[in-house]
Amino acid sequence: MATLVTDPNLSDPDGFYERLIAMHQGLSDSESALVNARLVLLLANHVGDPDVLVQAMTAARRGIGPPA
Repeated sequence: MATLVTDPNLSDPDGFYERLIAMHQGLSDSESALVNARLVLLLANHVGDPDVLVQAMTAARRGIGPPA
């Protein structure tokens, strides 16, 4: 089983963050939510491994709202 990489792994984290924020410039809240959803689905398709995707969803949800 593959394991989700949670250690820092971006060669340019600041540059990535700047591009991520820029991607949302000029968008309404609903357009911003849509572009986030598209990005998640594109990256999930790239990862492809269902076990890793479940690990990522679990980690993302941890500490937010009531337990799923």
